[in-house]
Amino acid sequence: MKILILTSSVNNSGGTERVGSMLANGLSEVGYEVLLVSIADGDMPFFPINKKVKLLSLMSFPKCKLCRIPNTIYKLRKLLKKECIDTLIVVDTLCIQFTLLAVLGLPVKHICWEHFGFSNNIDKPQRRFARQLAARYCDSVVTLTEKDKQHWLNGTQHKSQIIAIANYCPFPPQYFDKEKNTKIVLSVGSLTHIKGFDMLLEAWIQVNRALPDWKLVIVGEGEERQKLTDFIAENHLVDSVELVGRTSDISQYYKDAEIFCLSSRFEGFGMVLIEALAFGLPIVSFDCDTGPAEVLEGTGSILVPKNDIEQLSLSLIESMKDKQGRKLIGSKAKEKSGFYQPEKIIKQWIKLIES
Repeated sequence: MKILILTSSVNNSGGTERVGSMLANGLSEVGYEVLLVSIADGDMPFFPINKKVKLLSLMSFPKCKLCRIPNTIYKLRKLLKKECIDTLIVVDTLCIQFTLLAVLGLPVKHICWEHFGFSNNIDKPQRRFARQLAARYCDSVVTLTEKDKQHWLNGTQHKSQIIAIANYCPFPPQYFDKEKNTKIVLSVGSLTHIKGFDMLLEAWIQVNRALPDWKLVIVGEGEERQKLTDFIAENHLVDSVELVGRTSDISQYYKDAEIFCLSSRFEGFGMVLIEALAFGLPIVSFDCDTGPAEVLEGTGSILVPKNDIEQLSLSLIESMKDKQGRKLIGSKAKEKSGFYQPEKIIKQWIKLIES
């Protein structure tokens, strides 16, 4: 069976590109013939890709902007027919504008894979419209959480099968000496408004006053770097906050940290949460509409009311002062990460593809 996974660009370092690459690798490892196709670029994948996976790019950027959509549809349809594709997995709902017409009349199973919470981007007409199209005309829509699945069922005129399949963790449960006292709080994500690092830094002002020997390390890159850098300087946090930038090897940062913090305004799932679980990190997280509550259930990690900066700082301080509590939560975290291991998640994808 041949599977085509369509993404915007595998060259990007974002979460959707990461999980798209991971799924391509996972499906190829269990015997499927997989094509990982970028709408643009795709010549320099940011994340590792198995040699078995065939990388292609549509490179659909004609000078005439009005020609871009029909040109992409034409190229994708031609590729689907040439490669005799059985299943098309679309990594972003916005790509439905290309895929719906590209598969028209072809014997191709069409799966839309949603990575954002239904409440995220709900104010943007283009994404709202794309979701309605996906629910009505795709064979299946895959959400990342059961709660988001319910949002789709309630918020769309769906005809397609809507199923929740979590992302899987790139790391097995980690076992190493965690006795060292690093006093590091870690946060990971793109430096964008959605990830809420501005709120985390505001909370950190109070944390730094209470526990000045602790350090906040933020891994990621994005458009708000200068804004965050200025805030750090203006509030005298230079010695206690580090903006690391991008990394292709996040594992060392998880190993060095003692606490993980997620300050997002929205999450579809929270890939970084399951990574932190695998490393046995206690987590302090905003209770976004979808993601954290489901992922952290049963671990003892702290959920903070959404966007409550004062409570975020108090919860961080509470966790930083409670070494024994962190050990207990860390043990439960590793256990919970077992639910997100590749062999369990890939079975759910196989069941959907083969059904």
